Amino acid sequence: AGRFTIEDPYAYAPTLGELDLHLMGEGRHKEIYEKLGAHVTEYQGVRGTAFAVWAPAARAVSVVGDFNSWDGRLHPMRSLGLNGIWELFLPEVGAGARYKYEILTAGGELALKADPYAQETEHPPKTASVVTEPRHVWSDADAKWIADRRAQAPLGRPVSIYEVHLGSWRLNTLQGNRSLSYLELADELAAYITDLGFTHVELLPVMAHPFSGSWGYQVTGYFAPTPRHGSPDDLRTFVDRMHEHGIGVILDWVPAHFPRDEFALARFDGTALYEHDDPRRGAHPDWGTLVFNYGRLEVRNFLIANALFWLREYHVDGLRVDAVASMLYLDYSRRAR
Repeated sequence: AGRFTIEDPYAYAPTLGELDLHLMGEGRHKEIYEKLGAHVTEYQGVRGTAFAVWAPAARAVSVVGDFNSWDGRLHPMRSLGLNGIWELFLPEVGAGARYKYEILTAGGELALKADPYAQETEHPPKTASVVTEPRHVWSDADAKWIADRRAQAPLGRPVSIYEVHLGSWRLNTLQGNRSLSYLELADELAAYITDLGFTHVELLPVMAHPFSGSWGYQVTGYFAPTPRHGSPDDLRTFVDRMHEHGIGVILDWVPAHFPRDEFALARFDGTALYEHDDPRRGAHPDWGTLVFNYGRLEVRNFLIANALFWLREYHVDGLRVDAVASMLYLDYSRRAR
């Protein structure tokens, strides 16, 4: 077994304040993605990463990763009380570190879970979350685009939307027919859309998903762009480049369901946390996926903050919401009994 010299993380005060916990409890923390997840920061004069996760039914939670040999005994997290938040600040852990949460359920089982609020993920089929630190500097053209967008009446202008699946739109035939990267797409797609006269591009879901055959519609990483085409900052560059060419960016967003993959949201803390516990309301019979429990304040907070996240952090211009009917009607795709 390897030996580790570890600075005591419990010497640091919790990184979440009373107001954060209060707003989370009420389900109205619009910037919750800045508090939960993994965030590189300087805290109490020390550089490191603050980890926080919501797992109210867990008996214990540890953060594990390549910085502690994936050993859950080394970094058990601190419980912040009945709100179900667990947190820990780890000195010297920085961008690029891979991690998961090791959760001890009420039934005594150990589950390894990816971070629901992770902003970067490993390339499938690997499933770990990745600590990330955004460094993209938005261009003057993007700033002008945002300012002009606020000053105009968009409903009074013509809109023509080009819908595209980034993974299959155009392939690199010189390199084994691979998909293009965000940076390659930024140039080629901008030129193509401009030539055809479209005003906006709509991307099929770019959120992290394990199965490419779902075309992005079975999301496991709601706050992380798929790494198949590059880094989070590469996607920011893509949006920036579109705005430089006068093209708006719309993202397909999937709050209607999520897959059952064991590493992700399904039975996250050993209970039906994000999904509805009643299988008649918590599962889609057609798609084999789970349905969010929209009646739970924390779940609504997760989804609303996620929508705002893509608008704020990636400067996208709109969201197209997928499968709305399945969220509105309890009898959607269900036979009468």
